[in-house]
Amino acid sequence: MPHRIAFTGPSRVEYQAFEPASPGPRQVLVKARYTLMSPGTEGILFSRQVEPGTHWHQWLASGAPVYPGYCCVAEVVALGSEVRSLQVGRMVAVRGGHASHQVWDESECYPVPEGFDLRLVPWWSLAKIAAQSARDAAYRLGDRVLIIGAGPIGQMALRWAFASGCAEVLVCDPVELRLDLARRGGASTTFARPIADCLVKRDVGYGLIGRVWDGPAPRVVVDTTGNAQVFTAALMAVAEGGTLVLLGDTGAPSGQTLAPELLLRNLHIVGSHDKHIDATWNHRSVCELFFTMVSSGRMRLDGLNTHTFAPAAATEAYTFAATRRGESMGIIFDWAGVE
Repeated sequence: MPHRIAFTGPSRVEYQAFEPASPGPRQVLVKARYTLMSPGTEGILFSRQVEPGTHWHQWLASGAPVYPGYCCVAEVVALGSEVRSLQVGRMVAVRGGHASHQVWDESECYPVPEGFDLRLVPWWSLAKIAAQSARDAAYRLGDRVLIIGAGPIGQMALRWAFASGCAEVLVCDPVELRLDLARRGGASTTFARPIADCLVKRDVGYGLIGRVWDGPAPRVVVDTTGNAQVFTAALMAVAEGGTLVLLGDTGAPSGQTLAPELLLRNLHIVGSHDKHIDATWNHRSVCELFFTMVSSGRMRLDGLNTHTFAPAAATEAYTFAATRRGESMGIIFDWAGVE
């Protein structure tokens, strides 16, 4: 029987049986092999700790169940009458949620290269989100870059910075497990402490003493945390004339306050979001780039998957992710046996 995971209230998870739709003429029915939890987005939806007026609040306001997830590798099991580019049995990457069976347009299914580790495929969705930060940062060869937060999105962000030719990729996160994985992915220097503890008082010009990065300041800082309190410290860490890329999406934006450094040091703030796509920069093009980068060895993903749960144990999985984040990275749902 097909099943899916649903959030039915604050910190409430259900493993529900359901009847999937039949594919239309240009659609396919896929059966999930693995899905990957996105702890930032799904953590906010799971806890429902959001401010009124935010897009998160609008999403949850109806009280209807939320069906989480968007990182999936699946097998094509049925074709619509007009599907030409896919065959039954083909493994595809989709932006699918945590459900055993899903219907997708043919154009939204991205074939997985032969021999690619299927347990790594779901990372493509997080890589797509983080790739937007690399595009918005407009990295230059030889750049010095700071990534704040080494969770799943931070891991992908630092790998894109490394692949873009940045000479130094600094990573700041208080969790040592995350920093070890960051070093595997190309981080040149890591700091096992919060960003605020990496700042020191120094003359910043204009006769003022301010808190700044302790060392040569990075031209680009990427805040991946989704923690509103990090924003002000991130502004203090950027080099004069540099750029802060805001990649983490907080549920409490009122807590993000500007610092005097924005004006005094001619800083630039860029909001980076997965929805910013066009004809050449989109889910398909970045997914194909992701496959190329991983297959060629230019993007290492080994060690990123740390825990696997059966979908029926979803309550345990989300409770673990919410209460023991420092002990995990990639949390996989294995849909084998869910018919």
